[in-house]
Amino acid sequence: MKPPFRLVGDQLSHDTIKCLEELLAYAKEGRLIGIAFAALYKERVYIVNAAGEAYRNPTFARGLIAELDDELA
Repeated sequence: MKPPFRLVGDQLSHDTIKCLEELLAYAKEGRLIGIAFAALYKERVYIVNAAGEAYRNPTFARGLIAELDDELA
């Protein structure tokens, strides 16, 4: 008899890597001037933070995060 489920092994998140590489390239070009983010680690712990213009302008950053909230809904 087969078990009802199987554990999924640890894998790289290729879409996460691609996204971060694209953002890094934009930042190096000077096109990306700020970021506000939430990051989820494998252990299901997370961090939230802001940098650049998103850190210096928290009202604008909160609007960005509200837009993300709407996008995920």
